[in-house]
Amino acid sequence: MKLILTEPQLAITIKRLAHQVLENNINLDNTVLIGLQPRGIFFSDQLVTEIKKELPSGNVHYGKLDITFYRDDIRKGLHVANHTNIPFSIEGKKVILIDDVLYTGRTIRAALDALLDFGRPEKVELCVLIDRRYSRQFPIQPDYTGKTIDSIISQKVRVYWKEKDGKEEVTILD
Repeated sequence: MKLILTEPQLAITIKRLAHQVLENNINLDNTVLIGLQPRGIFFSDQLVTEIKKELPSGNVHYGKLDITFYRDDIRKGLHVANHTNIPFSIEGKKVILIDDVLYTGRTIRAALDALLDFGRPEKVELCVLIDRRYSRQFPIQPDYTGKTIDSIISQKVRVYWKEKDGKEEVTILD
C-alpha cells in the first residue's frame, strides 16, 4: 500500500478544487453540481460544502445521480440501485459532474447517458479527485483534477472517507 493523499492533503485538495470551480463559475447562477453515486458523493458533499463557504448567498444547485442501470461494464449479478436526487432542471445549464476516481471513463460515459434523462445541458464539465491517466477506454478527460497519478492496471486506487470508512486518505493498493 502506498499513501497518495493524507487527510490534511485531501482537505487542501478539495478546497483548491472548490476555488477552481468558482474561478470558472463566479456565481453559479447557470451551473449545477452533480455527484455520482455511490462513492463520488462523499467527495461531492465535501466539495459543495467548501463552495458554499465561499458563496454567502448559498445559491448552489447540488444533486446526486445514480448510474447503476446505465453501466456497460457490470453485466452480471443483482444490481442494487442508489438514490438519484436532482431537484432542479439541468436544461440549458452548465453541469459539473463530480466523482472520486477517473479510471477507464466508463462511469462517466454512463453518467452522461443518465444525465440526458433529466434534460439537455448546455455544457458538461468533469471534476475528479484522482485521475488515473493512461488507463482510459473512452476519450474522457477531467476539467478539474485533484491529483493525477500513474498506476498499472493491477493496482487499485482506494479513497477512504470518514462517513464510510472511518478515515480520510487516498492509497494505491498492489
